Amino acid sequence: MTMRIDFHSNVPDKLLYACRLVRKARAQANPERIVLLLPNPMLLAQLDEALWSFSDIDFLPHVQANHALAAQTPVLLTCNEAVDCATPPILINLTRRTLEQPQRYARVFDLVGSDDEDKLAGRERYRFYQQQGFTLSHFVANLQ
Repeated sequence: MTMRIDFHSNVPDKLLYACRLVRKARAQANPERIVLLLPNPMLLAQLDEALWSFSDIDFLPHVQANHALAAQTPVLLTCNEAVDCATPPILINLTRRTLEQPQRYARVFDLVGSDDEDKLAGRERYRFYQQQGFTLSHFVANLQ
């Protein structure tokens, strides 16, 4: 069961922020698998490109969750929450959707943008998870 859901709000650029979260998670001593959930294929393609190009010194191996090498790749990109992993991965939610089964993940990062619709959807997700008894934390994005 997910021990913790971390909300990161006021995120001006979710794709760049997600790249930074992936880099940070991959730098851990025992990095876990990471699944990035995107709202549509267009943003998935943009994040795919961003993960290859956002840093000259970091290598963040990733593929789409339905790729033949998905089982051997540490970072998966998907528009579908139902991703099979041998062990519970970290999930980074870039959508406005409430997760159907947040307990499937070792940890969840929920990114909330700075526009009003995203903030409203983020508040609704926060309340839902709070009512379900998950441990929640909140961080205001600071990209300086």
